[in-house]
Amino acid sequence: MEPLIIEATEDTPDIYFHPAENVFKFSKSSLPENAIEFYLPVITWLKNYKKDANPQTVFDFDVEYLNTASSKQIFEVIMQINSLSEVSDVKVRWHYDVIDEDMLGLGTRFSHLVKVDFEFIEYENDDLDF
Repeated sequence: MEPLIIEATEDTPDIYFHPAENVFKFSKSSLPENAIEFYLPVITWLKNYKKDANPQTVFDFDVEYLNTASSKQIFEVIMQINSLSEVSDVKVRWHYDVIDEDMLGLGTRFSHLVKVDFEFIEYENDDLDF
């Protein structure tokens, strides 16, 4: 299956789904003008990936910021990942800055809505300039 690679912009996340490398990553921020339109190819790709999924699939979410529309679409992505767990051993690694309680809370809410194993990975962002 062809990889799905969407390079980040100022308003959209970096998405790198590469089955041959067994790498599935979301990163950066997500606040596209039209979240439904932006995430539709991601959801479609996941539906197609389910037809010939790797035996194990680990998704890394390292998103710094999501607007409300994006969080709704990420929920749809998480639901596709949950569906994928029917045919693949799936895990979500949810990365969050130690001071970002909102992102931890969002990941926790998502984890309670699905059967997929979530691992929470905190980090400290030392790039802050005061």
